[in-house]
Amino acid sequence: MARVKRGMNTHRRHKKILKLAKGYFGSKHKLFRTANEQVMKSGQYAYAHRKKKKSDFRKLWIARINAAARNNQISYSKLMHGLKVAGIDINRKVLSELAISDPAAFTKLVELAKNA
Repeated sequence: MARVKRGMNTHRRHKKILKLAKGYFGSKHKLFRTANEQVMKSGQYAYAHRKKKKSDFRKLWIARINAAARNNQISYSKLMHGLKVAGIDINRKVLSELAISDPAAFTKLVELAKNA
């Protein structure tokens, strides 16, 4: 029976990992074992932070809305409550974009929230 040599497969696998580890610091982009460890850890970070990105953006939108609301003499929580009572269904992403790009329209929404 013929002998099976697996050098090609191993070489291909190592090359794939080292390609993924390109740009890492020190031995993490040169040596297979350390590169493999770092690539696996990086994958875990990437997975976790894809989930975390949603909450990070929500925090950013809330901070922007709060800053714009306080320029109009109202707190964030009172603004959001007022909008809910007034029946204005607008999400935080759009509200934050509105606060940045069109302050006049945002001020009108604040007035509606204050009256409600």
